[in-house]
Amino acid sequence: MGRFITLRLLQAIPVILAVVTVTFFLVRVAPGGPFDSEKAVQPEVKAALERQYRLDLPLVQQYAAYLGDLAQGDLGPSFKYPGRSVNELIAAGLPVTAELGLYALLVAVLIGGSAGIFASLKPNTAQDYLPMAAAMIGICMPTFLLGPLLVLVFGIHLEWLPVSGWGDIPGDKLLPSITLGAAYAAYIARLSRAGMLEVLNQDYIRTARAKGLPEWQVVVKHALRGGMIPVVAFLGPAFAGLLAGSFVVETIFQIPGLGRFYVQAAFNRDYTMILGTTVFLSTLIVLFNLASDILAAWLNPRLRHQFGGER
Repeated sequence: MGRFITLRLLQAIPVILAVVTVTFFLVRVAPGGPFDSEKAVQPEVKAALERQYRLDLPLVQQYAAYLGDLAQGDLGPSFKYPGRSVNELIAAGLPVTAELGLYALLVAVLIGGSAGIFASLKPNTAQDYLPMAAAMIGICMPTFLLGPLLVLVFGIHLEWLPVSGWGDIPGDKLLPSITLGAAYAAYIARLSRAGMLEVLNQDYIRTARAKGLPEWQVVVKHALRGGMIPVVAFLGPAFAGLLAGSFVVETIFQIPGLGRFYVQAAFNRDYTMILGTTVFLSTLIVLFNLASDILAAWLNPRLRHQFGGER
C-alpha cells in the first residue's frame, strides 16, 4: 500500500506542473492586464507596479520565479487586494466553500445512494425506471438553471427558504447545498444502482437468501459494502469537483466563499489569484482522488490483498 501511495504521489507532480504551466501562460496571453482600468494610470506609476510584481521581467523569468515561490508554498501577492497574499485570500474563503461542498456531498450521498439502492432491488420495473429517470434529469440540468428555479419556487413563491447569504438566517444553507449536490446525487444514484445490481447477482447473495435471511439483512449486511465500492471511489473526485464547481452556486446565492475571489480575479486579471486558486484546487483533486482510491481498495478485499502484498 505504501508503494501504491508513493507512486500515485509521484505521478501527481507532472500533472500539477502541467496545470501550473498551462494556466500561467494562458493568463498572460489573455487580453488586458492587472493594472488596466477605465481610468488611465500614469506611465511611471504603472512601471513601478510592474517592477514591484516582477511583471517587467521576461516571461520565462517570471515563470521560473513563480515556480520558485510555489516550491516554498508561496502563491504570491494579490494584484487587486494590496497588502494581502493569495494564501490569505484562499484561507479566508476556503472554510465557507468547504462547508458548502460537504453539505452538498451529504445531499448527494443520501439522495443518490438511497435512490440507487431502491432502484436496484427491483430492476426493470417502475421502482427502477422512476429514480433513474430523475437521475438523468439531474445530470442534464446545470446548476445555473436549477439554482434560480429553486429560488423562484421555494424562495419567492412559497417563501419557505431564504435566497441568499450563508449562516445568517436559518435555512439559508439548504438551497445552495441542494443546487450544488443535485447533479452528483444523480451520478451516485446510477453508480450505486450498477454496483448493487452486480453484487446482488453474486452466488453468496443467493446463498444468503436461500438460508432464509430477511431481504433487508441481505441488502444491508451482505450486499451494501461491495455494492457501494463504485460510489466510494467516486467520492474523492466528487468532493474535489464540488469545491471547484461551487463558483456558480456561490454567485447565485451570494455566498462569501472562495468562488467570489476566483470570479473577481478572472474579471480583474489578477494573475496570481487565478494561478493560486487553480493550483490549489488541482492539488485537492489529486489528493482526493488518491484518498478515494485507498478507501476503495480497503473496502475491496482483492485490491487490499494486492496492494498489501506489494514489496
